[in-house]
Amino acid sequence: QVQLAESGGGSVQSGGSLRLSCAASGYDYNGYCRAWFRQAPGKERERVAQLNSVDDTWYADAVKGRFTISQAGAKESLFLEMNSLKPEDSAMYSCAIRPGRWCPPDYDSYLSWGQGTQVTVSS
Repeated sequence: QVQLAESGGGSVQSGGSLRLSCAASGYDYNGYCRAWFRQAPGKERERVAQLNSVDDTWYADAVKGRFTISQAGAKESLFLEMNSLKPEDSAMYSCAIRPGRWCPPDYDSYLSWGQGTQVTVSS
């Protein structure tokens, strides 16, 4: 059973930085896609960044140049380095994984998800 657990969220001031981690266990995909999503109160969940097993990455326009997705290894932790944070980045951030290199945009297409970690950015 795949298990994902996020950590690293917190409260920072605008312009600050946070590094989110997603510990993963229980999967054995030769190919995979790992992604970060976020959801703010009253807003739809949105895809933030993704990374697949051949190290292709994708970022939402809103975070390009500020956020960096990486992983320690194929079955190790996934990270999201967030710099120059803005109040509009405040949300619950969740990691997700699915087999196969294709990274769909919708949250429900992923096989497993974590519980999330809260990020709050004050102005």
